[in-house]
Amino acid sequence: MDTPQPARPIAPQLVMGLLIVVVGMLFTLENVGVIDAHEYLRYWPVGLIAVGMLKLWQGSGSAVFGGFIFVLAGVWLLLQAMGIVTVSLWNLWPMLLVFAGASMVWRGMYGGSVERATADAYSTVSAMAVLAGVNRGNTSKTFRGGDLTAVFGGCQIDLRQAAIEGEAVIDVFAMWGGIEIKVPENWNVSGRVTPILGGYEDKTRHVPDGTNQRLLVRGLVIMGGVEIKN
Repeated sequence: MDTPQPARPIAPQLVMGLLIVVVGMLFTLENVGVIDAHEYLRYWPVGLIAVGMLKLWQGSGSAVFGGFIFVLAGVWLLLQAMGIVTVSLWNLWPMLLVFAGASMVWRGMYGGSVERATADAYSTVSAMAVLAGVNRGNTSKTFRGGDLTAVFGGCQIDLRQAAIEGEAVIDVFAMWGGIEIKVPENWNVSGRVTPILGGYEDKTRHVPDGTNQRLLVRGLVIMGGVEIKN
């Protein structure tokens, strides 16, 4: 009897895709004279809260830290849009230095030993770059996939030292940003990426169909780019 596969976690780009659908519907209803979209769009920080809660629910380590930042920023901006908070979030930008410094202290004190002890436990990769850049690698010999999101930023992921048992799936979402994935030469890559005013490019070398290491890249690109290469 086949062993049931564990359910795939909800990717952050799924939430962002749903938000794009909602925004499109609001503008459509405004164009046909049903509603005033701007009355609803002022609640856009709810999207940040949703992505942050998803990170807190499914993530660990740095993903939890990033989720906390998203939730905090979303709640503050939402309260500001509702007129409950009058202090602008942008006036609190020095707090980013506090968070960044605290993260560096934490990694310096505890990060090294934990990462060495569980080096091969991370069989997935998850990265979100918003107005920033992310550069990561993965050396798992049982790589299963992950999710990558780039909004006004970039993700560079190096998987050349990783291995797949069967098939792995990476969900990508790029909006005004770019995602670059480097894979081993013995991986067979297939793409199901939908570009809208953007591009998806597979520069990997052709691998015979008999290979047992297959990577599926799927997702959405809006005015951005996704590139796969060896």
